[in-house]
Amino acid sequence: MISEKLRLSIGAPPAQKVVGTLFGLLFAAGGAAFVMLPLIADNWLRGVINADESCPSTDEISGIPEEFLPESVRDCVSNGSWFSGFDDGIGAMRLVGLIGIPFVLLGLYLALGSLRTAAWLEGTRATVRRAFRARTVDLATATITVGALAFRRNRETSRETIERVPTLIARDPAGGPTITIPLHGIGMAQLPSPELRALAEAIAANPDGDARNLATQLRTMADNPLGVLTR
Repeated sequence: MISEKLRLSIGAPPAQKVVGTLFGLLFAAGGAAFVMLPLIADNWLRGVINADESCPSTDEISGIPEEFLPESVRDCVSNGSWFSGFDDGIGAMRLVGLIGIPFVLLGLYLALGSLRTAAWLEGTRATVRRAFRARTVDLATATITVGALAFRRNRETSRETIERVPTLIARDPAGGPTITIPLHGIGMAQLPSPELRALAEAIAANPDGDARNLATQLRTMADNPLGVLTR
């Protein structure tokens, strides 16, 4: 049984992690700018939209109480939101800015997902880390099944195909976490043989017969790494 930490080859390679992280941060920055611009420049934006050349400038009416202005001027500047300022609460322009919040959150999720996604094995305990948290399941006691992930290849071309990659799904029998480990490596049709054997060894300690059969299949995959290419 391997007791030291064995990192599994899932997630993106280092170069793609950098690109994915930068893309996510830029996406989040764009959303943040969309949120902040109306908050900072709400009065200016509404003034531009409601600009009226017949209205006096802010310099011309600065320091004059509103009640001393002619009614026509009060109506003009009121439509331009000069006296309403930030006392109006959240104005229409600021509400529009809230649309950027989901883009900020999505960008941060993409950046963290690219940077943090990883999986490793310590003895019989497998851990999968995603953008915000890591989950650990003991493969020797877990309920283990096989699933599949679908990947699109050559998108938007005449050669577009959908490839299904097998995954290992481990559920804590006590109602704890569930983890999914893709059985394919970075740029490879399957995980490297040493990693498959380590997973098989951890699962072989499971008393469930189906789990032990899966361990046997993982050893077969490890012994015949080119088999997936000759089917």
